[in-house]
Amino acid sequence: MATTSPGPVPLSRNEPSIRPRAEVERLGDEATRQKDLAHRRAEFWVKADIALGFPAALLAGVSGAAGLASADARVPAALVALTAAGFAAGAGFLRSDSRRLANKRARQAWALVEARARMKLAQDSVLPEDLAEVLASRQVALAAYEGEEPPAGPAPSAPG
Repeated sequence: MATTSPGPVPLSRNEPSIRPRAEVERLGDEATRQKDLAHRRAEFWVKADIALGFPAALLAGVSGAAGLASADARVPAALVALTAAGFAAGAGFLRSDSRRLANKRARQAWALVEARARMKLAQDSVLPEDLAEVLASRQVALAAYEGEEPPAGPAPSAPG
């Protein structure tokens, strides 16, 4: 009976030398998903801002013109003005412009996390320090939703 010598044993993702690389890969994938999600959210809030702001402005102008046109049109003009005020109040309550800006900041921050992760993965080996740097970038990206400007941090280093 002939026995074959076992070939190289594949390393599992839990092997100590592989863990930082696997985690950086996971963070890079998460950053890609979050960046795309922030982009879609920013687009949604632009549409919401336009959908509420434009009718409010248009209705306010129409109600003003109708109210000044004749005495009989004052009651309908008042109703149109109330509708315009409702649109304006909805736009103010939703704060769609500030949400759009927060999602744009988040999109940029997640793009930085993604770029750092890809840069670290381009290296021959990923060290725990590299993982710590990507995790720090992730924390900045998470804070971007709160409307905070990202702190000035170290620029991404070149792979080496």
